[in-house]
Amino acid sequence: MNLNQLLVRAARSFPDRVAISHGTADYCDYGTLARRAAGLAGAMRGPLGLKVDDRVGLFMTNTPEYLEAFHGALHAGLTALPINNKLHEKELAYILDDAGAGVLIVTPDLAEKAAKGLEIAGSKARIVVVGDKEYAGFLAGDPMEMADRGDDDLAWLFYTSGTTGNPKGAMLSHRNLWEMTLTYFIDVDRVPTNGAALHPAPMSHGSGFYGIPHLAVGARQVVPESGGFEPDEIFELFQHHEEVSLFAAPTMVKRLVGHSGGGDAGNLRTVTYGGGPMYVADLKQALDRFGPKFVQVYGQGESPMCITVLPREDHVDTDHPRHEERLASVGYAQSVVDVKVADPDDNAVPVGEVGEILVRGAVVMRGYWNRPDASAESLRGGWLHTGDMGAFDDDGYLTLKDRSKDMIISGGSNIYPREIEEVLLRHPDVLECAVVGRPHAEWGEEVIAFIAPSEGTEVDTSALDQLCLDNIARFKRPKGYRVAAALPKNNYGKIVKRELRNMLEAEEEGDA
Repeated sequence: MNLNQLLVRAARSFPDRVAISHGTADYCDYGTLARRAAGLAGAMRGPLGLKVDDRVGLFMTNTPEYLEAFHGALHAGLTALPINNKLHEKELAYILDDAGAGVLIVTPDLAEKAAKGLEIAGSKARIVVVGDKEYAGFLAGDPMEMADRGDDDLAWLFYTSGTTGNPKGAMLSHRNLWEMTLTYFIDVDRVPTNGAALHPAPMSHGSGFYGIPHLAVGARQVVPESGGFEPDEIFELFQHHEEVSLFAAPTMVKRLVGHSGGGDAGNLRTVTYGGGPMYVADLKQALDRFGPKFVQVYGQGESPMCITVLPREDHVDTDHPRHEERLASVGYAQSVVDVKVADPDDNAVPVGEVGEILVRGAVVMRGYWNRPDASAESLRGGWLHTGDMGAFDDDGYLTLKDRSKDMIISGGSNIYPREIEEVLLRHPDVLECAVVGRPHAEWGEEVIAFIAPSEGTEVDTSALDQLCLDNIARFKRPKGYRVAAALPKNNYGKIVKRELRNMLEAEEEGDA
């Protein structure tokens, strides 16, 4: 069944409810949103010449029109291709070429970059700029009936971040997104009809996924006027809208906690965080500031938002004897998936042992777009191989150790950077840190820690050494420190360890 049935139902059952707010102002109701999506769908299948299953690129800042375009593509039986608006023209070109997009819908601020991307790709895809006369005509054009779709037909072609090469397009079906939506209600939160999904994070990724459950109950989507994450604006929107939920990367949560402007967050309902490690020290500060509002979700684009969950009650169950261990975990398997930790032969390892995290279920992608070999390797044996390393405890709580490629092997011992990072972040002078391995002639690799100090402080590496010696085995202690004002991050706020390794390689070459 076409996922856009959720919008069609909402427009029929509660057409006058506000569907989208732009900042504090109402943008449109559900009846209007459905008409606009159907009009865009008619234009896509008519004047724009697209056929069922064709890809529609969405290269847009967070804006109300994003939701019109996304639902218009689904309504027309097309595949939505949301693209991170922070990408370089060459990265955009690669995705457009790989996906074979026939139309690219863009916001005015990205039109020039989009044109360059199409030129680099040699693509003849049609650019449609939201807000111009042509787009307005499409909205007001003849609507079409919603296209019938099968459960396994494509809905969303999600391109991975490409941290180890060119990104791959994870093929997400209507079934995948239905399962993800239902699981939100079971495992994350029961959205009230007066709720609001706030979108300061990219709607092309996690924030867009989590807008769908709000659509399902006729709640509203709130798009910040800035189009992004501005703490002053976020606190203003907390005060204006009711029952506010948002998806946030850990770095965003940390900025909200540290925001000196403060403000009332009484209307904040749920912060679903994920996409990177949330360290225990940071999480405790967030709980002190905002209370029991946090739910952690571990997932991947290949299993959208659905692998494990750490619910809000576990965040505040301070009487539990392993409370801190649970805060450091990513919780237990979500309701629609089976999760195991496996050895290199895909056999489950005993409780407490580290292995690769594997997941299966109806939410897992069909495979990678035009990558049969990569699909077969990633989905071998019917399990999605995440590339993440972790271990279960006796209660089924999963603790991530790191990406398999980030694990450091020194003197034959496995060292997991996150364990060291958790210790270093206990020091008040450490704002951010990241641990990577550097090649070593005798030991194979040695541990190097990159540190961003707290404002107005200087890092005392001897104090950090002692902190490590007091809390972890000596062989895990960093053998060197690098101090920087800030650590390199990608467009989603994740620290890019590849760039840190490149810095170390440049040092070696400079010393040669």
